[in-house]
Amino acid sequence: MAKVKIVCDSSAGLTEEEIKKYDITIVPLTVMIDGTVYTERETITNEQFPEMMKNAKSLPKTSQPPIGKFVDVFDKLGEDGSEVLCVTMMASISGTVHAAQQAAELTKTKVTVYDSQTTDQGMAFQIVEAAQVLENGGSVDDAIAKMKEVLDKSKLYLAIDNLHNLVAGGRISKFAGALSSLLNIKVMLQVSGGQIHILMKGRGTKAIHKEWDKLLGEMAAGPKVKAIGISHVQADKEVARLKEALGKLYPNIKVVVRETVPIIATHTGMGACCLLYYTE
Repeated sequence: MAKVKIVCDSSAGLTEEEIKKYDITIVPLTVMIDGTVYTERETITNEQFPEMMKNAKSLPKTSQPPIGKFVDVFDKLGEDGSEVLCVTMMASISGTVHAAQQAAELTKTKVTVYDSQTTDQGMAFQIVEAAQVLENGGSVDDAIAKMKEVLDKSKLYLAIDNLHNLVAGGRISKFAGALSSLLNIKVMLQVSGGQIHILMKGRGTKAIHKEWDKLLGEMAAGPKVKAIGISHVQADKEVARLKEALGKLYPNIKVVVRETVPIIATHTGMGACCLLYYTE
């Protein structure tokens, strides 16, 4: 039966249960480690990647899905007359949305491509809400309107423990990276408006803890929280501290904790810890 089917890239922090429940099709990104190409969700897992990155001779290289991969997926999903809503990570960190848009021009299937302006579990929040709209008979436009509403009520904060990968990947200068390493500078980033912003720079772990406490205070004083996620790159101690604090504030909300995907971990580096949530 013809319907609207959801496609997204593998950076979306969906649980396996959500993927199955809403019949979501994942188009994977790839990462190259010392000359070998690995495909997310197929030949490498989120849990395997950090150790492989740690032991790599050079910084892994990430790649968006090829246009042909999107075309194949769109063609197959549209065989029964269905149309497709394709949700991608924000354009500021990946060309995935552009690949999907080009593929949408080449397929016979009716495809609407939407830039979520975020990634990871922040992207998952939007997709799940959109899937529920479609499940209840809503249109693609209705689903997109809902995703924009969720985006407006979402927060994504990312603590960077080590600036090595940001330097190696050309995101910040080597001088700034060396200086930050020397001074033990930690950085708190925020994703808003589809862009990454520096929220705070401070020396040592205490600076990050102070910032987390401030952000949790703002979270508690704000609108009612609907869902919470923590994504990280082998940041077990920070995750435990954050999860304990969230458990006291929101005892009735399950906090979804996950190792983030290789495409994100490559840029954030080891020890990164991200808090994501959205409100009513």
